[in-house]
Parts: sequence; structure tokens; C-alpha cells
Amino acid sequence: MGKGFQGWVRQPSPDVLYDRQLVWLAFGLMLIGLVMVTSASFPISTRLTGEPFHFMVRHAIFLFLALCAAVVVVQIPLNRWMKHSMHLLLLSMFLLLVVLLVGHSVNGASRWIPLGLFNLQPAEVAKLSLFIFMSSYLVRKHDEVKTSFFGGFIKPIIVFGCLAVLLLAQPDLGTVVVMLVTLFGMLFIAGAKLKQFISLLLVGIGAVVLLILAEPYRIRRVTSFMNPFEDPFGSGYQLTQSLMAFGRGGLFGQGLGNSIQKLEYLPEAHTDFVFAVVGEELGFIGVTFVLLMIFALVYKALSIGKQSLESGHLFGGFLATSISIWFAFQTLVNVGAAAAIVPTKGLTLPLISYGGSSLIIMMTAVALLLRIDYERRVATLSLAAKPISEKKPQPEKTQQELDDNEKN
Repeated sequence: MGKGFQGWVRQPSPDVLYDRQLVWLAFGLMLIGLVMVTSASFPISTRLTGEPFHFMVRHAIFLFLALCAAVVVVQIPLNRWMKHSMHLLLLSMFLLLVVLLVGHSVNGASRWIPLGLFNLQPAEVAKLSLFIFMSSYLVRKHDEVKTSFFGGFIKPIIVFGCLAVLLLAQPDLGTVVVMLVTLFGMLFIAGAKLKQFISLLLVGIGAVVLLILAEPYRIRRVTSFMNPFEDPFGSGYQLTQSLMAFGRGGLFGQGLGNSIQKLEYLPEAHTDFVFAVVGEELGFIGVTFVLLMIFALVYKALSIGKQSLESGHLFGGFLATSISIWFAFQTLVNVGAAAAIVPTKGLTLPLISYGGSSLIIMMTAVALLLRIDYERRVATLSLAAKPISEKKPQPEKTQQELDDNEKN
């Protein structure tokens, strides 16, 4: 047994056709999320259900469903995602309409469709479906995006606008901002002209400002985040309690399970503000470790996207890049809200916060990253096995070519 263990430690791992580091990062974040949601949800779970492990069990079920979804998604070839990108977008629009009609309302927002085991949040589906559609669009209209402002640049903005109207009706400004930032990043990487990009960026910022000014509760969020201690028992209550959690954590934290703020002083401790509980229980060291893991996953996604684009796999490259921007920006908003750096937006911490829809969709995104990396590695091996005269890279097929091949 000793020799076998030494051999296992010393021998290099065999080459595989997927990114194992990405898998371990995702598993690690999910495990941290399960532990922290369990710790943060004890008080509210006991009060609401009489069972201290109620939310822990539900979160574990969500993790299982997310892993099952990932196992299925990783088997699906990328060309199918590209082919059915419009259908996914229309499905997400339909779900957004359904949630406005029969959606479950929480704190004045109708964002969930009750499905029995969990409540589906169509906004999470809309994020991924938009990024898949945009990746397909940028492959089909790559040259047009670079040259034409109205033909290649405005069309995706119109599609985004349709989704934004449905999301703002819930209302859900946070998801709209995440989608807008990711869309801008994708257009910039696709080669959109800088002048057009900057002008549209300014219009987008102006629209967000107007949307904030149009609703009194959004104005209160902005003013309270600028100085939460001005009204510590009113509009600034949530942020002051979150900052107290970080202050109590110090360098090494109070120890796992020893948070005071989670004792129903800090609202939404196991969902939107789970990062504050991480800061209180694990301290600066724990916060830094969690952030390094998340941004290591973001770096892996960006690296997969870069390698795919360089090897000519444009759809996978654009999709991987969009997932990296999505995860990074949503993490920045969630952490910034908990630390009173940005206004609260109700966005989850990727793979950590409690929530079935968020976990399933984000693990689906991770599975797509694995599939993108797998197909690129297989193509690279196939190209290396060919004679030198046959190693000319082939451009990625457009949607029209895929449809023609399927008809033939």
C-alpha cells in the first residue's frame, strides 16, 4: 500500500481530453457553498420549518440536480447548441412571459415559477440562452459585426432589448446589467469598431442611470450604499449588518459556525449575503481563498475561450469568453454589494449561494466549458495525426452550412 501510494503521488497524471483543474475548481466551490449555506441557514431554517438542516438538504438536492444536468450537457456536441440557439432564446422569452402571469412573488418581485421541488427562475435561463444565441450570431455574422453598425451591431442589441423589457417588468435590473456587460464584452472581442462600442456603452450606462432614477426603491438603494450608517435601522440596515460581519471576521475569522450576524440580524444570509458570513466565520484568509478559486475558474474559462478562438472554433470561443465575463462580473457585483462597494442587486455568488436555478444553470455553463475544451483538444489531436499536407485548418461552418448538411 505504501509503494502504491508513493507511485500515485509521484507519477504524473495521464493526458486527458478535458480540463481537470476546471472540474476540481467547480467541485471545490460547490462543496464550500454547501458548507457555508448549511452554516448560514441554521437560524432561519429552524424558525421557518423547525428543522435546522432544511435548507442544507434542499441545497444538496440542488447540487445533485446540477451535477445531473452537467453530465447530460457535457455529452451534447457544440454544433447542436449552435443550431438550436434561436429555439433556446425563444424558450427563455416564453418563460419570462409565463413568470409575469403565474410567477411566485417574493418581496414584491415576480421572478420564480413554482415547479414543486424548486422554483424556476427564468432570468437565469435567459442569461445562458442569450450568450449561446450571441455566440452563434457572432459566428454567422462575424464580418458584418466588424463592418456594419446597423446590420451587425444593432441587431443583437434589439434582441437584448426584448429580454430586458421582460426582465424589467419583474423587476430584475441586476440580471439586465449582467447581460448588458457580458454582451458588450462579446461584441468587443468579436471586433466591433471602437467608436461604435464606446458610443453604445455610453448609451447603456445612461439607460441604467435612467432606470435607477425611475424607481424610488432603486434610488434608496444607491443612497443607502453610499452611506449605510446614515440610516442603520432603515434603508442601510442590510449593509451595516454585512459590514459588521466582515469587521467581526478579522484576519482568521470567528470559526466555522460561530457567526453572530446569521442569527437573523443579516437578512438573506444564505443567499445574496452568504459572502458576508464567509467573511465573519473564515476571516480575510477564507474570503481571499474563495475569491482566488472563483477567479481561477474565470481564468480557466477565458483561457479556453482564447485557445478556441485561436484554433478557429469561433462558437466555442465566444461562448467560453461570455461565460468568463458573466461569472467574473456577477462575482464582483455580489461581493461588492456585501462589502457596500456597489448597490445591492440580488445576484448570487456563482456555485456558492443557495438557489436551485442559479446552481443548475451555472453548472450547465461549466459543463459547456468542458465540452468546448474537449472538442478543441480532439480537433487538435486529429490535426496532429494528419499528414503535413492536410493540416490546413478548416473554418467553422455557418448555421446555413450545418442546415444544408443535415438536409443532405
